Amino acid sequence: MTASKKKAPISFFNSRLISVISIALALYMMGLFFIFGLMSKELSVYMKENISFSIILKEEIKEADIRQMEKQLNAQPFIKCAKYISKEEAAKEMVAELGEDPQTFLGFNPFQASIEVKLKSAYANPDSLQHIEKKLTSYTNVSELLYQKDIMQVVNSNIRRIGLVLFTLITILILISFVLISNTIRLLIYSKRFLVYTMRLVGATPAFIRRPFIRYNIVSGLIAGILAIMMLMGTLYYLQGELAGLEQILRGEGLLVVYGAVLVLGVVLSVLAAYFAVNRYLYMARGKMYYI
Repeated sequence: MTASKKKAPISFFNSRLISVISIALALYMMGLFFIFGLMSKELSVYMKENISFSIILKEEIKEADIRQMEKQLNAQPFIKCAKYISKEEAAKEMVAELGEDPQTFLGFNPFQASIEVKLKSAYANPDSLQHIEKKLTSYTNVSELLYQKDIMQVVNSNIRRIGLVLFTLITILILISFVLISNTIRLLIYSKRFLVYTMRLVGATPAFIRRPFIRYNIVSGLIAGILAIMMLMGTLYYLQGELAGLEQILRGEGLLVVYGAVLVLGVVLSVLAAYFAVNRYLYMARGKMYYI
C-alpha cells in the first residue's frame, strides 16, 4: 500500500514533465518559424531602404539652393535620408572604385552634383514609386532622376513570395503543433476519464468538470512557453556568435513580440486541447471507456 502511494505522485510528475517538454518543443519550432519570418521582414526593410535614387542637379544651381533642396527632401514623409554629393565627392568616389582619375585624360570633371535619396521601406513599392518619381522630378533644379527600377520590382516580388511561403508554413506548423499538443494532453486526460464519468454521475456541470483540467493546462502551457522562450534565446545567443550582424537584423522589439506570441500560443493551444479532450469523455457511455 505504501509503495503504491509513493508511486502515484512520481508517475503524475513524470507524465506532467513529459507533456510540458512535448508542448515546449512544439512551441520552440513555432518560435523558430516566427523568428525566420521576423528576419525576412527586417531584411526586406533593410534592402528597400538601401536602394537609392540619384537626383542629378543642373550645372547652374547655387550652393544655397542645393542646401535648401536637401532640407526640403529630408522633410518629406517618404524619404529616410537625402545626402548632397558634390562634383568633387563624386569624382573621389569614382577614383576609389576604378583606381583611375578620369580628369587626368579628359582634362575636366565629367561628373555632376547630385543628391542621393533613400526611401522609407513602406514607400518602396511600385505604386508609391510612380508618385515619388513625379514629385522629385517636379523640382526646377533637377536635371535627371536615376534609380534601379527593375531591382526594386524584383525585390518587392521576391519579398511577397517569401512572405506567402512563410505564412503558409507557419499556418501549417501551428496546426501540426495543435495536433501534437492535443494528443499529449488527451493522453493525460485519458487516465482521468473515469474521474470525469464519476463527476458527471454526481451531478457536476460540464463547466465545473472542465475547470480543473483547464487550470492545470494553463499552468502547463505557461511553463512550456517559458521553456520554449529559453530555448529560443539560447539558439539566438549561439547564432549571434556564428553570424555577424544578426543582432542588427533581429531587434529587441520584434523578438519581444515573438516571445509573447509563443507564450500566448502555449496557453491558448493547451486550453483548447484540454477543452476538446474533456468534451470527448463528458458524454461517453461507461462501457465505451474500456475500449478506447
